[in-house]
Amino acid sequence: MSLSAFISYLELEKNYSKNTILAYQKDIESFAGFCKEHHDAVNLENVSYPLIRSWIVDLSDQGVSNRTINRKISSLQAYYKFLLKIGEITVSPMVKHRALKTEKKIEVPFSEKEMESVLSEIPFEDDFEGERDKLIIELLYATGMRRTELVNLKIQDLDLAGHQLKVLGKRNKERIIPLLHSTLRQINTYLDKRSELQSRSDTSYLLLTKDGLKIYETLVYRTINKYFSLVSPKVKKSPHILRHTFATHLLNRGADLNSVKELLGHSSLASTQVYTHNSIAELKKVHRKAHPRNKK
Repeated sequence: MSLSAFISYLELEKNYSKNTILAYQKDIESFAGFCKEHHDAVNLENVSYPLIRSWIVDLSDQGVSNRTINRKISSLQAYYKFLLKIGEITVSPMVKHRALKTEKKIEVPFSEKEMESVLSEIPFEDDFEGERDKLIIELLYATGMRRTELVNLKIQDLDLAGHQLKVLGKRNKERIIPLLHSTLRQINTYLDKRSELQSRSDTSYLLLTKDGLKIYETLVYRTINKYFSLVSPKVKKSPHILRHTFATHLLNRGADLNSVKELLGHSSLASTQVYTHNSIAELKKVHRKAHPRNKK
């Protein structure tokens, strides 16, 4: 009962997405399965931290990464925090837990030259799919939106006259993002091709498959990988790297951190600060090049 109440809490009060809620549910059910298999169906409300630690050791022995283990434990922490909130328990078994150490994840953004090569030099096919693929890249780079936000963009979210669009972000939080002239041109070119489709459904969505259906996240990933493989030797080529590139390029060219935070839809400045290491490197380069003392 407590788990179903927790799921309802995440959905109705926290406004989490279906995918996020499903991840929480799977993590907690995984722990419950471990308890049942190894400790005769211990009630989750009555577990002690040593049992949770045993689960962590078991996951590690299976080869699960520390990063994934931390995510699973984070789900448990949220669950026990909820049980505290509704008075099911008086002390969380997670109170003394410390996250496992993980290697710092380094994500290398695309360079301005690589972006220019993809958007200005690669010959996209002069058909619906070619124009759609180019718009996918243009929107991700010019707005910094997330892949899920891109997939769920609707025609009604566009305000072409006002040079802006509306994005529905995490926890259903809306934000307005300005559009560049290059993005507006690509949207109009794409819409011309889109009008020729024999659409079967999902016509309210902006980006469609060639069959007239709403695009999906795997298609977006494949699109980015396909075109950037032609110009970039970087190992990771994903929609998130384009979001990372958007933030880095703005910061490198002097954008205010708070403004970038708003454009990205971050709830806290700490989330945006992860992008500053690249701009600091750029500042060091400018500093060395411009400062008179460097010539001495």
